[in-house]
Amino acid sequence: MTLDQLPLGREAVITRIGGVGPLRLRLLDMGLIPRTALTVHKTAPMGDPIEITLRGYSLTLRLEDARSVEVAPQ
Repeated sequence: MTLDQLPLGREAVITRIGGVGPLRLRLLDMGLIPRTALTVHKTAPMGDPIEITLRGYSLTLRLEDARSVEVAPQ
């Protein structure tokens, strides 16, 4: 399952970061690292972007970028 498919309020653990080049590096720099727990906290009114909570902070991601993050629901 990818991060864009995770329902609101659901917790998950990152299993893999996809993407290539600058996108992959940017996701890793933002703290999206395998084995990190996260929760989908909010979505924008039209569904894009989403806000997730991980490592004690909130991060907003476009759905396009969230599709590159594979997660396992807890």
